[in-house]
Amino acid sequence: MPEPALLGGRAARRPPGRDRVIVVSGLAAAAALAWAYVLYMGWGMAHMDAGMAMAIMPRMTDWHIVDLLLVLAMWAIMMAAMMLPSIVPMVLSFASLSRRQRAHQLPYVPTGVFVLGYLAVWSAFSLGATLAQWGLLEARLVTPMMVSATPWVAAALLVVAGIFQFTPLKQACLAKCASPLGFLLTEWREGTFGAWIMGVRHGTYCVGCCALLMTLLFVFGVMNVVWIVALSVYVLLEKILPRARWLRFVGGVLLICWGVAVAAGI
Repeated sequence: MPEPALLGGRAARRPPGRDRVIVVSGLAAAAALAWAYVLYMGWGMAHMDAGMAMAIMPRMTDWHIVDLLLVLAMWAIMMAAMMLPSIVPMVLSFASLSRRQRAHQLPYVPTGVFVLGYLAVWSAFSLGATLAQWGLLEARLVTPMMVSATPWVAAALLVVAGIFQFTPLKQACLAKCASPLGFLLTEWREGTFGAWIMGVRHGTYCVGCCALLMTLLFVFGVMNVVWIVALSVYVLLEKILPRARWLRFVGGVLLICWGVAVAAGI
């Protein structure tokens, strides 16, 4: 862990303008590329006559290894598009602290490695989501259009995601995601491998906070761009408004009521 002096003061919270531009530009470029892919895939799903000819579109049924890899890439890139904007405050704080390490001739911690560690965890989540989608597709519980084929699956996912909003685990994971300096104070590690571990640990907290929300894409449509954007905005607001408990409460209540309505056929 760095000396306490390196974590105090405004400089630890706000890196110089040049550093901020580099960090934000890098994240914005990566997110823009990911969103371009998501929009392209969403267009392909909405226009299946053209979409089926797209090289990056998996087959509707009877997946082979190539289709599994395409779906894995789809989930991983979609998670990057959704989550990268929400970690900007954390990455800025990390970059600032790393710069202060260099200024004090302490071991330099690469910011890019931290981000890659973070994305690695969401890639692992994407692998699980890919296998789940494959299993649900083979069981005919989701349609080839990547939407729930039965109201009971949709209702269960909505209710479980809604209940999770009120759990201590959700609160604990969100607290770690929403407090960059708090996370860095308790999780700091030196060197490149330390940066990777910090990224992995932060990604783990984010997956713990948001994974059940992401499973709702099986309800709304895995490539439904409107709902992808809506979930992205909700996740971002949860992180930048950590004291707004009403947001988790309202979200949880709405999801539970929605799930009950779906189960009742309303």
